Amino acid sequence: MIAQITQMPIRQAVGLSEMSRYSTTELRDNFLIQSLFEPDQIQATYTHYDRVIVGGVMPQHTSVELPPYDNLKTPYFLERRELGVINVAGPGSVTVDGTQYDLAKLDGLYVGLGSQTVMFESYDTDEPARFFLMSAPAHYAHATAKMAKEDANPTRLGSRETANERTIYKYIHRSDGPAGGLASCQLVMGLTVLEPGCVWNTMPAHTHDRRMEAYCYFDLHTDHRVFHLMGPPDQTRHLVVANHEAILSPPWSIHSGCGTSSYSFIWGMAGENMDFADMDFAPISSLL
Repeated sequence: MIAQITQMPIRQAVGLSEMSRYSTTELRDNFLIQSLFEPDQIQATYTHYDRVIVGGVMPQHTSVELPPYDNLKTPYFLERRELGVINVAGPGSVTVDGTQYDLAKLDGLYVGLGSQTVMFESYDTDEPARFFLMSAPAHYAHATAKMAKEDANPTRLGSRETANERTIYKYIHRSDGPAGGLASCQLVMGLTVLEPGCVWNTMPAHTHDRRMEAYCYFDLHTDHRVFHLMGPPDQTRHLVVANHEAILSPPWSIHSGCGTSSYSFIWGMAGENMDFADMDFAPISSLL
């Protein structure tokens, strides 16, 4: 199915002084993205943080094509962009200019600049794929490539004692070593899976002054929530996040969370620095 050309909702960049005056509703309206996965639709949000697009697609009964949104003023979506895709549900495929890539749960795909046709499909209508999407402006046509979960440089971190034992998988990232990721212009993407009984992620907290970040929470039971911490270290706020919802994290904001149960989340970044370890840490004692 070819999606209709349409407009994406736009999230404007928010400054610190604005954020400090926001109500809970205003925080959610500016930083929380809900309804990522609707049957046979693409949901996409354009943000002025590094002009990143965050979205999701759940092709349940029919295939769904990535449309050329009016906002982009281009004949096709990836004329001046790159795209990262990670599947968080049932098996499916992404077909790029006629080449099909099968994606099981937690497999990832990088789609390079200049790709004209991108089609999403599920293999089981009772267990459809849910593809999380993140796109950024690009200046070079890196090759479209898939990375299976097993090849995504799994790294164990944390401990049960601090309730944050977890495994990090890196898909799209720059590395000169043998565990290098998929090449990109500025996208960095991966995911984290918390072990049963563990609920904390990313502590001590940190900011990325050189890039923005987006989080997509998944594998969270419908009755549970994640309390996502944001804001500058000395003025933290929180957002209550449900399963299959996403957060926009500005460069000035920490991004950490604690769930009422274990969960998983995708992290995606874009900006001028692609070094995964480029973090400005905030000691726990400095958080207010």
